[in-house]
Order: sequence, then structure tokens, then C-alpha cells
Amino acid sequence: MPRGARQKFFGNNFVTNETTCPDERSRHANPHGLRPVRLKSEQTIFQADATPVATIVAGPAGGIASAAALLAAGEVVALPTETVYGLGAAALDPAACARIFEAKDRPLSDPLIVHLPSRDWLDRVAVVSPMAFRLAEKFWPGPLTLVLPRLGIVPDLVTAGQETVAVRMSSHPVFSAVLQAYGKPVAAPSANRFGRISPTSAGDVIAELGGRIPLVIDGGGCQHGIESTIVLVRDSELHILRNGPVTEEELAGFGTVHGGVAGISAPGGLAGHYAPVTPLVIGKPAPAPGTGLLVWESSGDGFAHVEHLSKSRSLREAAANLYGAMRRLDAAGLDLIIAEPVPESGLGRAIMERLKKAAAR
Repeated sequence: MPRGARQKFFGNNFVTNETTCPDERSRHANPHGLRPVRLKSEQTIFQADATPVATIVAGPAGGIASAAALLAAGEVVALPTETVYGLGAAALDPAACARIFEAKDRPLSDPLIVHLPSRDWLDRVAVVSPMAFRLAEKFWPGPLTLVLPRLGIVPDLVTAGQETVAVRMSSHPVFSAVLQAYGKPVAAPSANRFGRISPTSAGDVIAELGGRIPLVIDGGGCQHGIESTIVLVRDSELHILRNGPVTEEELAGFGTVHGGVAGISAPGGLAGHYAPVTPLVIGKPAPAPGTGLLVWESSGDGFAHVEHLSKSRSLREAAANLYGAMRRLDAAGLDLIIAEPVPESGLGRAIMERLKKAAAR
């Protein structure tokens, strides 16, 4: 969609105004010069040059039918999930999926996750082993993505030319309602520009993709706040390609669990990902001018800006807060962000995996 085209945004949490960003770092973090403020019932989003790019409509109910119609027409839509906000398109339509890559500036070598409207679709898109069925029965709908041998119905563009396809079912009621209304699988990576911090609110989506997509449905904040666990299923073995809300400990009851496997590309699998524009390092707090801190257990005294992952040191709360905290630090005009490490057990593996990728950019 050309920049400046009208864009709808269903929800009642965010709107933006035409105030421009004060410096280059803010422009990178928010490329259209937009900043979130509270909205009432319906307003229009403007770019810095006063060009309307989004209409805000309170409440997601009207957005579900609109989203389904746009998907059927081959367009992209931004939708809430229980993990992060996703940018969806008709998974079985290569031309529609190409719009995802275009909007996100995503390389074609990075495969997409196919979200299914029901379990009945699983064996229509993939070859499903008994273990895969058991995993789906246990964790779906929910934040577990299974990588399985693909069937011919799935376009090469979706799988990056691989013979496997990544599939899951979302538990978010709005996302599920859109898929039920559309009736077919939807490919949906995170609704942000490639390599950037994933969005956990509709306002984040507007900051990332405002002017590039026709519709955002506001479903509020995301329950988990980080992307789904991705598991390659091979016979009786499970290979974790991306850590997420479903932990290694939870998967261990289904078979032998291993780390990643060579030769399989998975979403979010590049070394540098989930990154702020501001340089980020992982380490012990060392206060300095222009330095911000992502806190796990220290006080944060002496830093220019501090964000706490979880004052109660809950890994689940820390995961839910991670991307929002990183975005606020990135918008604070800092020279450096220091992230304190969290324990690398359970959900801590997923948090540290994302911090390490952010630090690698």
C-alpha cells in the first residue's frame, strides 16, 4: 500500500498525532513521526505532513468481518495473538504472502508460520506424525509452533523453499475469530519491520508499519509477550528451533529434546533479531551518562533510564514485559542499553535467547 494510503485501526487504546520526532534515533524507532496517545472513540491518524494514514474505530467487533474480507481479497492485516501482534495474509496465496515480505522488508529466505483455523487443517498442510498429533492436542490452541514435512498445498514462498512448514493455532479470541470468519490458514509473522523489536500492542504496530498496511485490530496487550516456541518434530525427537512460552521442561514428557538442527531455517532464526536501534549489551550494571538499564535484580541507581522486567522476579512477567521495556528504552534517547541477564532455565531461556539476538545486531 502506498505511503499515505488510508488505514483502519480497530480498538480503543491508541491513536497518534502529527508531532514529529526530535532526533534521528526516534525517527528510526518511529519512522512516520507518530507518537501514541489515548483515544476516545474514533479519530484519524496523521503523518507529520498531515496526510491521514489510519482511522481509529473503538472496539474490535466490527474489525473481524473487515479483516476476513481483506484476507480474502489478498491484503495483509495486523492482528493480536497471545504471543505478539502478527501481520497476517492468506497462507495459500503466494501473492498475498508477498505483501507480508514487502510490508516488513523481510528477506525471502525467512519462512512464515502458518496459523490454522482448526486442528482439522493440520493434515491438509503437513505430514503429521503421532507425536505431532499429541503435541497439538496438548498445546493447541497456544504458543507452540510445529515444524513438519509440508504438503504441496503450501506455497514455496511461505516455507522459503524448504520441504518443511511451520504451523500453529493461536488461542487469542480475536485472532481465532478472524480465522474462523475467513475459514482458511493465515501466514502471520510479527507485525513489525524485519529484525526490530516485536510489537505487543496495537500502538507498536502503528509505530512500525503505519502507512504500509490497511488494517490493525486492537486486542489489547499480549498475554505472553514473546513469540511462540518452535519445535521440529522428527520421529521420537524434538528439536527446539526457537525458545518460547512452552518450555523445554514441558516438552520433555513427549520425547527427547534437543537444541536446533542444521539445515532447517525457522522464523526468527537469524543471529541478530528483536533489536532496538540503540546499541544493547548484556552484562552487569555499570552506570554512565546516556546509559539505560533493563533490570532483573539490581536497583538501577545511577542510570539515565531504568525499566524493570519484573520486580517480583517472575520469569513469566519478565517475558510479557520484555519488548515493551525495550521499546521504552529505545525511545529514551540513550547511547547504550545494558540488559541484566536472567536465569537461563524455563522461560528464562527464551528471554535470554532474544536478548542475545538483540545484542548481536
